[in-house]
Amino acid sequence: MSLTVTRTAPVFRSFDEGLARAFYVDWLGFAWEGEHRFEPGMPLYAFLRLGDFHLHLSEHHGDATPGSTALLYVTGLRDYHAALPPHPNMRPGLQQQPWGLEMAVTDPFGNRLRFLDQGDTDQA
Repeated sequence: MSLTVTRTAPVFRSFDEGLARAFYVDWLGFAWEGEHRFEPGMPLYAFLRLGDFHLHLSEHHGDATPGSTALLYVTGLRDYHAALPPHPNMRPGLQQQPWGLEMAVTDPFGNRLRFLDQGDTDQA
């Protein structure tokens, strides 16, 4: 038997659609690919994408744990960082690590995205 993984999609816990859209779409530039609710007024399950990175957000209790982290291997982190619009609650910096240039952001629900550009070895 041969298994081929075609894509991964971490699931982050979310509690407020408006905050999620403002953070992920308006600020970070994710595409809101779609969403599902079992009935109107039920918890949201959303499908987001940033380039080839897929992320699911769930308001369903038990789907995910707030405070999770996803590591995104990227190129062009300096330019992406410079293009981010101001955010009222966050000013992420770039940190040069032995393993590459890193930027971390925390969403309104306590989940963290760590962007890592391993090709950037200049001083931040």
